[in-house]
Amino acid sequence: MDHGALQTKPAYCTLVNKSDNSKYVCYSHTKAGSFNIGLTNASEVWSKDFTEDMLAEHGKNVALKSAEDYISKIRSTCGNGSASVTVQEDGAVLQLGVSPGSVSVTLPRLSDLEGREELRDLLFRMADSLKLAETTGGPSSFSPGKSQFRRNAGFEPRSQQTGPTVVAKKRLPGDSLINPGSRKKKPATGVAFDDNNDL
Repeated sequence: MDHGALQTKPAYCTLVNKSDNSKYVCYSHTKAGSFNIGLTNASEVWSKDFTEDMLAEHGKNVALKSAEDYISKIRSTCGNGSASVTVQEDGAVLQLGVSPGSVSVTLPRLSDLEGREELRDLLFRMADSLKLAETTGGPSSFSPGKSQFRRNAGFEPRSQQTGPTVVAKKRLPGDSLINPGSRKKKPATGVAFDDNNDL
C-alpha cells in the first residue's frame, strides 16, 4: 500500500447538530500512514483511523474513493448544515449528508487520557494551520461556523450585484448630497444698510 497517497492537509470545520444545537469540531488529518477522522465537543473526543484499503472499502457504495473525497464530503456537509452526530455509549455516529448519498462513519470514543492528548494535538495543529495561512496568504483549512472554508468571510463586504454596476463619482467639497451634480448655494448674507445715511 502506498502511504504517500494518504498524505493530506489537515482539515477542520464546525458542525451544529440540528437535533439539540450542540456544537462539534470535525477534523481530519493523516498520521503514521493512515487517515484519521475525528470529532470533539471540547470535552469528549471520538476518532477513527482508516488505512487506504479501509477507506476504499468503506466508500465504495457512496463513490468516495480517497481521503480527499472524504475531506470534500466533510467540508460540504458541515458547510451546508447537512452533517449530524448521534452520540452513543461507546462512540458517535457522524452522518455526512442526507439520503441518498449520505455517508455514515462510526467513531469510537477515546479514553479520557487519549482524549486530552488528542485535544492538545488538535489545538496545536489548528494553530499551525492558521499561522501557515497568515504567512502564506492562502486560505486556511479551518472553517468557523458555516462559512465553508472562505477566508476572512466575516470581515469582507458581501458583493451582491443584481444589476449594472454604477461607479460613484467622488463628491467634491461644496457639492450637494441630495443633488450630487449641483453646488450648494451659499447662505444669504442679507442686505447691508449704511447707518450713516443722511435723510
